[in-house]
Amino acid sequence: MPKMKSVSGALKRFKVKKNGSIKRGSAFRSHILTKMTQKRKTSLRGPKTVAAVDATRVKRMLCLA
Repeated sequence: MPKMKSVSGALKRFKVKKNGSIKRGSAFRSHILTKMTQKRKTSLRGPKTVAAVDATRVKRMLCLA
């Protein structure tokens, strides 16, 4: 049986926490931030977790499920 390979783009974007939830970064934080309100930029700061609906799909891409 061939070796299972994970999706390399998923490896760069997601990390699995000890409790099994998946950590992700926020979108819309790269450029053109001057027109965005401070409240919106603050809410986008920091790591987020992947929704439970998408978690199984991401785990499959990371060869965990």
